[in-house]
Amino acid sequence: MIQALTRCAAVALLAIVAGCGGEQSGPEEQVRAWVDAMHEAAENKDRRTILDGIADGYADARGNSKDDIGDMLRVYFLRQGTIVLIVNIDEIEIVGGSAANVALTVGMAGTGGGTLGLSADAYRFELELEADGDDWQLLSAAWGEIGQPVR
Repeated sequence: MIQALTRCAAVALLAIVAGCGGEQSGPEEQVRAWVDAMHEAAENKDRRTILDGIADGYADARGNSKDDIGDMLRVYFLRQGTIVLIVNIDEIEIVGGSAANVALTVGMAGTGGGTLGLSADAYRFELELEADGDDWQLLSAAWGEIGQPVR
């Protein structure tokens, strides 16, 4: 159960994001900046910034809400010493200028979680985002280990 919770937390920390303000740019550039901000916040264990980027109505197929994601992040960040992420954007689809579907492949490694003090996994993520002004928020996420179905 702890391993499943740790994996869900690892996935959640990648699927949640900080809002991206700043210079005006097109939707695709804003989504790419969102992914970069998410990546940085996760590696810095910046739970508050990550949670600020989740829509209040967040829901996923696993039954998680925004509060559930916050709880998973708390546990994961306490268990991991260092977090390293390798993020590759596979596809960005902008829908109507204010919504986006994003496919990511993410390699994750952390110290403190495995037999030798190191744990590593790779996941595929499918994210649904919505623009709120110039900021983007996560509405839903699906994920699976590489080679497994995304759900």
